[in-house]
Amino acid sequence: MPTALITGITGQDGSYLAEFLLAKGYRVVGVVRRSSTTPYDRIAHLVDRVELVSADLLDQTSLVDAMEEVRPDEIYNLAAQSFVATSWTQPVLTGEFTAIGVTRMLEAMKRAAPKARFYQASSSEMFGQVLETPQRESTPFYPRSPYGVAKVYGHWITVNYRESFDLYAVSGILFNHESPRRGLEFVTRKVTDAVARIKLGHASEVRLGNLDARRDWGYAGDYVDAMWRMLQAETPADYVIGTGETWSVRDLCAAAFSHVGLDWQEHVKLDPKFLRPAEVELLVADPGRAKAELGWEPRVRFRELVAMMVDADLERHRRGHG
Repeated sequence: MPTALITGITGQDGSYLAEFLLAKGYRVVGVVRRSSTTPYDRIAHLVDRVELVSADLLDQTSLVDAMEEVRPDEIYNLAAQSFVATSWTQPVLTGEFTAIGVTRMLEAMKRAAPKARFYQASSSEMFGQVLETPQRESTPFYPRSPYGVAKVYGHWITVNYRESFDLYAVSGILFNHESPRRGLEFVTRKVTDAVARIKLGHASEVRLGNLDARRDWGYAGDYVDAMWRMLQAETPADYVIGTGETWSVRDLCAAAFSHVGLDWQEHVKLDPKFLRPAEVELLVADPGRAKAELGWEPRVRFRELVAMMVDADLERHRRGHG
């Protein structure tokens, strides 16, 4: 039974990855931060099937201790300050978690589990003000937020440790991936939750920023499969993971509201406070290398994904769990 260590197991990707690996017969160990509360909502149905160890990306010793205790075969570093908007108000903390935290993880691996295989969660936000479309593994980075800059650091330090210390360490450059477990602060979930509340008469509008921003949106449950495939390859390499399709926030609104028979233009209000200091206008992946070398392809398409999220939010609000 192989052992996988997951940082960020309580997040969207971590919960789907834990499910995926358990189904494959893995021993799954999640890294959680010591806290007076236990925000384990996304893994509540898995708590009796996974192990949890206490460690923190800000604390080197705790990471070394965790790896020595767990002895993982695979390490998935999904923990980060992952909300782009917050990176503008907390840029130093974002750098500590999302950039330097990767170095701490790699250092801990080098000392305590050098034969393990390491996955780093890179991001399409690294491409930022894109220099070519679609974006592929060779596209230069031009990040447009403290989050994007931190992710670039995390990406390159992973490459550096792979080349310097002969570690099996890879980065998945994942484009936006969503699900009913997405945080409410992200625009996809903000929209689908608002659609549910408006449909049920609990709200009348949703306020958004740039409706013209375009993203490559896929399903998080598909993308954790790609993470796993990267660590099964004979040779470590970095891959772009996305659908190859791009949709605007306006398209997102239209799909979500029409799913429940509403006109989005009657309920969406523009609010300048949701505009970013520097906007990323267009992201779209070229996942050709992942398809050719890993055999990975997305299964859930955009409209199906939006419908899934709206339906889940409708059900949650109907149960009174809003």
